[in-house]
Amino acid sequence: MDDVRSSTVDGIVRRSARRTPERTAVRYADRAWSYAGLDAAISTAAADLAAEGLRRGDRVAAYGHNSDAYLIAFLACARAGFIHVPVNHNLTGEDLAYILGQSGSALVLADPALADRVPAGFPVRHLRDSSDSLLAALAEPLPYESEGGADDLVQLLYTSGTTALPKGAMMTHRALVHEYVSAITALDLREGDRPVHSLPLYHSAQLHVFLLPYLAVGAENTILDAPDAGRIFDLVEAGRADSLFAPPTVWIGLAGHPEFETRDLSGLRKAYYGASVMPVPVLERLRARLPGLAFHNCFGQSEIGPLATVLGPAEHEGRMDSCGRPVLFVEAKVVDESGKEVPDGTAGEVVYRSPQLCEGYWDKPAETEEAFRDGWFHSGDLAVRDGEGYFTVVDRVKDVINSGGVLIASRQVEDALYTHPAVAEAAVVGLPDERWIEAVTAFVVPRGAVTEAELIDHARAKLASFKAPKRVLFVAELPRNASGKILKRELRDRFA
Repeated sequence: MDDVRSSTVDGIVRRSARRTPERTAVRYADRAWSYAGLDAAISTAAADLAAEGLRRGDRVAAYGHNSDAYLIAFLACARAGFIHVPVNHNLTGEDLAYILGQSGSALVLADPALADRVPAGFPVRHLRDSSDSLLAALAEPLPYESEGGADDLVQLLYTSGTTALPKGAMMTHRALVHEYVSAITALDLREGDRPVHSLPLYHSAQLHVFLLPYLAVGAENTILDAPDAGRIFDLVEAGRADSLFAPPTVWIGLAGHPEFETRDLSGLRKAYYGASVMPVPVLERLRARLPGLAFHNCFGQSEIGPLATVLGPAEHEGRMDSCGRPVLFVEAKVVDESGKEVPDGTAGEVVYRSPQLCEGYWDKPAETEEAFRDGWFHSGDLAVRDGEGYFTVVDRVKDVINSGGVLIASRQVEDALYTHPAVAEAAVVGLPDERWIEAVTAFVVPRGAVTEAELIDHARAKLASFKAPKRVLFVAELPRNASGKILKRELRDRFA
């Protein structure tokens, strides 16, 4: 890194290490890393990866579960000038091969238990749990100077693929560092906080909205393998966790846990939700149980790092369905199909301008040109902005239902269904119909005895009759990606 004005992702940790070297940075399982120790491990891992013969700009895929080794590997790639490619650890077969092949990954860092899934032709190195793993190599510290620059690519963030094949959003150091500052200011992240990180680190929300910004401010972080309710409750009661991010599905699971009403959770001070829409009735139940807990709604997408808007604790009253206002480095507006800004209160597509934005999609020039047009990034989210600048997401543009020529937002129907006590979870899509073009169809995970007719009548009592579901299908669970986002495309494909 020749430019003394450059700021890189790994440089965030180096600065914290020089400021508070002995402070605990990360805990995972029975290991703890001080900030100085973490920074030294990053340099050693960077030197070890460079010894593999990788060249600056090579893509290195990470295919593993949450661990300290996963974090160190990402930051080592950043320091060595490689492009990190986080891969969903649930992917197998063609889905896995697609991302590895499309990114052109030169090396796959994998947990030993997952290594056999990697297709032939891709070199594999263990992340941990073996004598030749990247984690084992940290026993002998090695120095390494950063090779990354602010404008270099540091990561390919593959979109969730809820509506099409995943695309690799090309993120630079500069974009992510801007996003970290936005997260710190909008989410009130402090050095004295004790966050627990339990969502997959391959997902941009947990890694880039919380873990890296918290490392930037010098907080003490705990990484868990998964969002285990009992483990989270234990950490809160022991005073080792006071901040938690989770998608609505996890918050629903925590609220439904048998111990939720009996454990002492008063030590939990900050709650963050995002990655998918939080049903208002669920949020109301959580706030009633934990009245002292400060809730923040985080909204965005991979292409913007991923934080775009935040609804703070003091802003929830009267607007709990809102996703808030744009964060520090984001400018947003709502436009119609021609790209013209619409009046407040009118639904349209959200578009962004921001230094947090990706450079485009890896090896997909047509998709890049389509997303970046008219001087703005087109998000694909349908929203309304009010006179005070608050945004409310109505739907994904591709999830809006055309029933009899009338456009219906699926979220509005879902919120109506969630007010019924027998509805645990709901997803609404449009399925092909000869009469209606698309019939409003609800998929419901029930929590008690209820009939299709009851739920349709319940929805009709709260909505205009044409918005009520034409059918209700009961399912044991809804298909999701690992961030908790419901895969409506899969529901449409499966039941069309």
